[in-house]
Amino acid sequence: MKRSSREAREAVLGSVRSALAGGKDSPVAEIPREYHRQRPVESLTELFRERVAEYRAEVRPTDSAEAPEAVSDVLEAAGARRVVVPEGFPPEWSKRVTERCDTLGDSPRLSTAALENADAVLTTCTVGIATTGTLVLDHGPGQGRRALTLLPDTHVCLVAASRIVDDVPAALAALDPTKPMTFISGPSATSDIELERVEGVHGPRNLHVVMVGDV
Repeated sequence: MKRSSREAREAVLGSVRSALAGGKDSPVAEIPREYHRQRPVESLTELFRERVAEYRAEVRPTDSAEAPEAVSDVLEAAGARRVVVPEGFPPEWSKRVTERCDTLGDSPRLSTAALENADAVLTTCTVGIATTGTLVLDHGPGQGRRALTLLPDTHVCLVAASRIVDDVPAALAALDPTKPMTFISGPSATSDIELERVEGVHGPRNLHVVMVGDV
C-alpha cells in the first residue's frame, strides 16, 4: 500500500529526529521506494553508445584483443603525446600507448602544472549507465584521483561492456557509497548567459570511450 505524501514526510522527519536524539546508532526508518530499479532494454551496449554520442563524446567498440591498438589509435588521432596512466590500469590495454607515447605515472603525485601540460589521461571506469550515457569512476585502481580526469584536455576511458547497466538505480546498487565518485556525462561543457556553449571549463574538452565487449 502506497504511503501518502504526508505519511512519507512524517517518516523522513521521524528518522531525522531519531538520529539527532540518539546519534549514529539510532535506528532509521526504512523508506519504501517503489520506482523501478531496472527497465527492459533491448541492447544495453547500443543504448549506451547512442547516449554517450549525444553528449558529443566519441565511442569506439572493440574487444580485449584489439583494445590496445584501439586505445593507441584514439590517442594518436587526438594528437596526444604525453599521457597520464594511473596506477592499476590494465597493462595489457596500455602496452601500445607506452610504445608510442610518453606515459606519466602519478606516484609520487604529479603537480598541477604537470597535469595541465599532459595531453590526455587514460582510465577505466566502475560503471557505465546506458540510459544517461554516464561514466562513473570511484577512483580505484586504473582510475586514479579525481584531478587526473579534470586537468588534461583529453580523457580516454575504457569501459567493459559487462559493467554497463541500464539506469541510475542499478548503477547505485553496484557502487560503494563510501568511496568518492565522479559521474561523467560527455566532455566538460557549459553555457554563458546567451547560451553560447563553451567546452573545457570544468574538465576535459574531449572525451573518448573505448567499449570493450568481451570482458
